[in-house]
Amino acid sequence: MPPKTTLPQENHLLAGLPSEVQSRLYPDLEWVNMPLGKVLQEPGDAMRHVYFPIDCIIFLHYVMENGASAEISIVGNEGLVGVSLFMGGENAPSRAIVQRAGAAFRLSGQRLKDEFNRHTGLLLLLLHYTQSLITLIPPTAACHCPYSIDQQLCRWLLMSLERLNGDQLAMTQELIANMLGVRREGVTEAAGRLRRLGVIEYSREHITVLDRPKLEALCCEC
Repeated sequence: MPPKTTLPQENHLLAGLPSEVQSRLYPDLEWVNMPLGKVLQEPGDAMRHVYFPIDCIIFLHYVMENGASAEISIVGNEGLVGVSLFMGGENAPSRAIVQRAGAAFRLSGQRLKDEFNRHTGLLLLLLHYTQSLITLIPPTAACHCPYSIDQQLCRWLLMSLERLNGDQLAMTQELIANMLGVRREGVTEAAGRLRRLGVIEYSREHITVLDRPKLEALCCEC
């Protein structure tokens, strides 16, 4: 059972549904724990559920044949994981991995599609969300080319903070490196430079942002 303080409305998509849709969908939501590093899907997996994050962060990766991966998008309490399922796809196009532990609500893909096909407020809301997700992909892809690891790390920290309450993140350097597609040593050096500038504090896989305006100033245009 979910903690008493965890409500579906803590996810912005679920909170934005019309009341009649909420009354139909909320009873079918399942609270699930999302531990750090949990893989929700691999490319080609049959998709059975969609996930609405509450206080976890999920990253979507494109995985290449040699095992290398590149960031596609980030999903937090503003959205859901599983867009392809209601857009007509049955197989996952990317890897989805939990990069910040927390919780989410899970809904069966068939139940979501049933409601989607009723042409209720859910349809319009999810289409708008999908458009926003697509809009973020080009700058995310472009960010890996001309910018330094420091700038990419700043962008990544800001995107993560926007999906959380507070200024603290619990992340491993290895996961950050995988997300950015760089070596772990590069993340260590970049984090060290940001710490010396007084932007962040970092210890034992725990990051605290001390100066958000400076973090924004150091970030790339993406």
